[in-house]
Amino acid sequence: MQEPIQFHHADDGIVTLTFDAPEQSVNTMTDAMRDCLAQRVAELEAQKDRITGVILTSAKESFFAGGDLKRLYNMQPADADKLFAATERGKSALRRLEKLGKPVVAALNGTALGGGFEIALACHHRIALDMPKAQFGLPEATLGLMPGAGGVVRMTRLLGLAASQPYLQDSKLMSPAEAHKAGLVHELAATSEELMSKARAWIAAHPASSQPWDAPGHIPPGGWNDAPEAKRWISNAAAQVRAKTRGCYPAPEAIVCASVEGMQVDFDTASRIETRYFVGLVTGSVSKNIIGTFWFRANEIKNGAQRPPGFEKRSVKTLAVLGAGMMGKGIAYVAALRGIEVWIKDATLEQAQGAIAAADKLLAKREEKGELDAAKRQQILARMHAVESYEELAHVDMVIEAAPERPDLKDQITRALEPLLRPDAIWASNTSTLPITGLAKSSTRPERFIGTHFFSPVHRMQLVEVIKGAETSKETLAQTLDLVMQLGKTPIVVNDSRGFFTSRVFSTFTREGVAMLGEGQDPASIEAAAMFAGFPVGPLAVLDEVSLALSYNNRLETLKAFAAEGRPLPPHGADTVMELMLNEFSRKGRAAGGGFYDYPESGKQFWPGLAQHFVKPEKQYPQQDKVDRLLFCMAIESVRILQEGVLDNAGDGNIGSVLGIGFPRWTGGVFQFLNQYGLEKAVQRAQYLAERYDARFAPPQLLIDMARHSATF
Repeated sequence: MQEPIQFHHADDGIVTLTFDAPEQSVNTMTDAMRDCLAQRVAELEAQKDRITGVILTSAKESFFAGGDLKRLYNMQPADADKLFAATERGKSALRRLEKLGKPVVAALNGTALGGGFEIALACHHRIALDMPKAQFGLPEATLGLMPGAGGVVRMTRLLGLAASQPYLQDSKLMSPAEAHKAGLVHELAATSEELMSKARAWIAAHPASSQPWDAPGHIPPGGWNDAPEAKRWISNAAAQVRAKTRGCYPAPEAIVCASVEGMQVDFDTASRIETRYFVGLVTGSVSKNIIGTFWFRANEIKNGAQRPPGFEKRSVKTLAVLGAGMMGKGIAYVAALRGIEVWIKDATLEQAQGAIAAADKLLAKREEKGELDAAKRQQILARMHAVESYEELAHVDMVIEAAPERPDLKDQITRALEPLLRPDAIWASNTSTLPITGLAKSSTRPERFIGTHFFSPVHRMQLVEVIKGAETSKETLAQTLDLVMQLGKTPIVVNDSRGFFTSRVFSTFTREGVAMLGEGQDPASIEAAAMFAGFPVGPLAVLDEVSLALSYNNRLETLKAFAAEGRPLPPHGADTVMELMLNEFSRKGRAAGGGFYDYPESGKQFWPGLAQHFVKPEKQYPQQDKVDRLLFCMAIESVRILQEGVLDNAGDGNIGSVLGIGFPRWTGGVFQFLNQYGLEKAVQRAQYLAERYDARFAPPQLLIDMARHSATF
């Protein structure tokens, strides 16, 4: 069997170690790779007298992709000692390599991330192929982990405590040119031949090489921990990290601890400190939550897990966007950015042209930042066409109707344009709540009718909810998923239901916050509960931004629709508060002058009327109950949605809850939150919340059954 690292000793004494993991498209730090690296370093040590230098490169298109996430994901607390020993063995090989006494060059022929970039840092010199799409860096923190192959120790000694943190805590990634500018790559090469030629030339010019941190008297930028600059950074670091993580994300805190502790001891001790923190994160629950959802499930979606088989992939070349409001503008912009010709129609030509003007403003900001040039900006704008008549849209591959949430208006638009379209054109109605099967009644070809739910702002939000109507064909679903991927978005697929998944679950979060206010809870404690749980914004602040009036009108429409179906919804504690805020106090939200908050020039503050009309100081609940009410209301509703068959799988619910509606990322999503809480304990906690607060927390039968059978979502 082919070994994962090839050893070639040339006549000039230079040994080339070529990473080439068999049966893998990229190189990863598997056990086989780690063992082979240790073996190769032993061979170098044995042949040291006949070696003039060492080059590390790759036979793949990329240099090295990093750690074996599947292996790390499966590590449990009981595996901590085994993982510690394996990590130390791998680090030992890199340490022996950099102390070989011979020049060692990383010839980076492509992307080097995580463990791959840590390998490069262990080399004395780094030369990169100047490929703009290649990326270098340490992205471990985005997955709830930290560098575990010497990355923290080497980066802090190379750049200093403060300057290394954007790369360690924030997982800042770089192109080859950016890495060169930062001093993390020493040279760039235009071709593979030049890359290897420069590596050989550097070896010839530097016969005796060592790392800067191994030189006597080395002082990192900013100094060691006792230097004034380092002391200033250390004194603020813990508070800054806690403000950012709110205690929900252990990785940044572990990185800061490993950085500071490592800079007050020798290199090898610092390396062991790093390993201990690394092992703690790997065997902890947060990294597993994040990796399971944002690596494994996200890659399954990217690889077409939701896409019905048997249909050829299709790219949309021409798209019509109907409606140039906030959503229509965003969809049109993103489509043009991705190379699609977009025709935009609204009630007037002037309104349609507003979408092009909005795109130009966004592009101007990108041009100012140097992300594109003037020619590229004009090229994108040239793909956007404002039109006056439906006849000008007859040729398009697909229509995204983004009119306001009024079934009568959507019906009118569908009946006017659809007869003019090609028979194979797809019609997507962009909506956050309206059932697609009902909207499709306006269509003469409901099999080509589907729902899309983009999120605002479209150019920033990654998620698109794709909704299947009762008659939506598999081909239409497949081609719509192709478009979503073409736009660079992450799709989740749901079956038809009012509110679908995201809107229905998100409304429980905002209503729960309002209900607690109506029960007399201090609004500051409600918003703080959301912050401590890891939500980006509190429920009261969210409602002010989206408009209390709009939210409550949606609630009334939902109540009316369910009553018409003979399924009246139970009253909710938030309803009375919302009626008072809107009808009694005329507090409609930020855009209308204020809602739960006032907005003076000095910054927002709670409207004093909240304390006057709602708060009951003598009836304050335990803060953990408030935290759990916000988390459990969304998780319980998600289980109901899965139980009803609106969701086909829990994985899409996890992705959708975090990317679409701000459920805390540390949990891995609504269903993974319940998994890591423990389903039996979750049932007990839900029962407690139902008994103390409201029956809406009662655990659904699906949750009870899964807990009884020790299953997980």
